[in-house]
Amino acid sequence: MNDLQGKIALVAGGTRGASRAIAVELGRRGAFVYVTGRTTRTQRSEVDRSETIEDTVSLISAAGGSGVAIRVDHLEPDEVRELAARIDREHGRLDILVDGVWGGDDLMTWAKPVWEHPLDGSLRMIRLGIDAHLITSHFLLPLVIRQPGGLVVELTDGTASFNAVYREGTTLAFYVAKSAAHVMAIGQAAELKAFSCTAVALTPGYLRSEAMLDHYHVTEETWRDALVRVPHFCISESPTYVGRGVAALAADPSRERFSGQTLDSGQLARIYDFDDVDGSRPDAWPYMVEVALAGKPADPTGYR
Repeated sequence: MNDLQGKIALVAGGTRGASRAIAVELGRRGAFVYVTGRTTRTQRSEVDRSETIEDTVSLISAAGGSGVAIRVDHLEPDEVRELAARIDREHGRLDILVDGVWGGDDLMTWAKPVWEHPLDGSLRMIRLGIDAHLITSHFLLPLVIRQPGGLVVELTDGTASFNAVYREGTTLAFYVAKSAAHVMAIGQAAELKAFSCTAVALTPGYLRSEAMLDHYHVTEETWRDALVRVPHFCISESPTYVGRGVAALAADPSRERFSGQTLDSGQLARIYDFDDVDGSRPDAWPYMVEVALAGKPADPTGYR
């Protein structure tokens, strides 16, 4: 499909995981995609993983799309200002802004109360999850409102209802940083309404990101081998699943009805009738509440 042909997209933090897949799927459907992040083929971020923004653009090209990789630290206002200026010079507008900036997973110390959690790690997560997103909004939203119909997607972890409860073992700074996306989408939706633009928060489910696959010592092809040690991984989904969701949302002329809401990949699959790469349709968040957190044996029946 090329229903996004001519659209200009930016995926901030598009180095890996959900953001990378979103960039690829937007490109697959015709959008020109700017991919930003801190890890390039010559320079790594503090996350210290091998995935790069250039690799993401290569995947976009392999999918039949086009895009460009630009190294940007979204905590540096001058760098984000220059990014906005470049997009303005080259296209004069931005149709789709996906803010997936993060990189704080390695900063978490699980099951530690805030007074025992390393303060520098807590503050860094807040900076990555909130400050970077506000900086990005400040400089890029003026391009989104240039034309009616713009879309802003704030990536998060967990639905609004799931995150309405603070769960034992959660790292407080992580919880605050990720929960901020829900209220950010509400505020952005209000400020963008006069310009007929849409803002949502969006969460994948139990994501088979590159880091998660490495953590469980499996690959996308062998991920089911992890079920012996992590039975509830049975509800997991590929990054492509949420990527297809964002592409479908971006192509929906009626998407403004979702503005201010927090959406999830399983929900978008039901609305837009698409499947994951294996032909299944995972619905992770109801499963997490009704099966995993309820202490029931792992069984995805009825949830994928």
